[in-house]
Amino acid sequence: MGKVNPAREAALSSLLKMKSGKYTNLEVNATLGKTELTGADKGLYTALVYGVCERVITLDKTIAKYSKTPLDKIDEKALAALRLGIYQLAFMDKIPDHAAVDESVTMAGKRAGGFVNAILRSFIRDEKRIELPEKGNSEYISVAYSVPTELCERFIGWYGYGETEKIFAAFLENEKITLRVNNLKTTREKALEMLGAEPSAIAENSICTDSFDGVSEGIEKGYWYVQDAASALAVSTLGAKPGELVVDTCACPGGKSFGVAIDMKNEGKLYSFDIHENKLSLIKKGARKLDIDIITASKRDARDPDPELFEKADRVLCDAPCSGLGVIGKKPDIKYKELSSIDNLPTIQYDVLCGAAKYVKAGGVLLYSTCTLNPEENFGVCRRFLENNNEFSMEPFVWAKGECNGALTLMPHIDGTDGFFICKMRRKENNNVKA
Repeated sequence: MGKVNPAREAALSSLLKMKSGKYTNLEVNATLGKTELTGADKGLYTALVYGVCERVITLDKTIAKYSKTPLDKIDEKALAALRLGIYQLAFMDKIPDHAAVDESVTMAGKRAGGFVNAILRSFIRDEKRIELPEKGNSEYISVAYSVPTELCERFIGWYGYGETEKIFAAFLENEKITLRVNNLKTTREKALEMLGAEPSAIAENSICTDSFDGVSEGIEKGYWYVQDAASALAVSTLGAKPGELVVDTCACPGGKSFGVAIDMKNEGKLYSFDIHENKLSLIKKGARKLDIDIITASKRDARDPDPELFEKADRVLCDAPCSGLGVIGKKPDIKYKELSSIDNLPTIQYDVLCGAAKYVKAGGVLLYSTCTLNPEENFGVCRRFLENNNEFSMEPFVWAKGECNGALTLMPHIDGTDGFFICKMRRKENNNVKA
């Protein structure tokens, strides 16, 4: 048995741990934090773990084509080694075939090595072709883009077949690193120069880069932080100004609160609430790094708002808990969840939005946002809210592509962002909020 690159060894270990349901990003971050992987090996490890997770349905269909043993009967370690091998052969251009095969065989162990070798060699002899079902139905999208059939069918129902394929193709593209600039410490122009980055086409205080060079250093110094342009657009649409009182009802891990505070020039009062008390430290730590001191972070269920703040907020941000079906590109685990887990979310989101509305003063702004592409969680919730709360109405706003009527869905294949929903509403002047 030959020697195995430590990045591949770590990737195999992580994939086996994730069988128990651990999220990819948490496993990758934990492993990078405790292993001695450096430089290129860190990149290879990350690419392998995310790549296999993103493509697992495609990989398993390919393995099943060559294996006489059913997938559920294959040894877990051997199956993980096969997935790594097929992924490298099919989707990583710079990996030599012999390295992908030999190290996968070694990792599978003596008992399963021959089995793994035979499958990988057969795949190479077939010119590494991924066999796909005929186009035009959910089965094709499922295998081509590694999406459970039921989720494909939901998306097709929402957006049609053609758009659904484009959405899932976009989720698999290599994303740029998008950063929100901290205007309290630097300017967008200086940040662009420091990183050799480019300005975001969607959010005016955001920049995009392909390289990690200098990114971590700037994060540590508080010059910028990682935030998708869609989230940054939600913050700028809220329109917070210096001296105002603002409430963020579902604030953790804090990125939108930070953006709001920066827009306020660190002047005024920002209450950042979240139901998860153990995550509030992320807000407090991040605020210190960014030189923000107007945030008060505390535990509160958004459905049970603080009476002391009723009708006092100039602006309220309600970034509701959601299914996350717009951030599959960053969190591939989401697409493999049971869909039944999202069916009751619109009811929760409606209650969260109603709670947030109680903070808004007459003439104030209420902004609802999610990182999902499920219309029922998005405008479905807002429609119900507006029907039952006639003191609120949608307010048109201008963004990079022009004016919208107050509700906007950003699409990964069109806008190059996360899938994201924003709805801006304003409470009418001199009209009491319903209890």
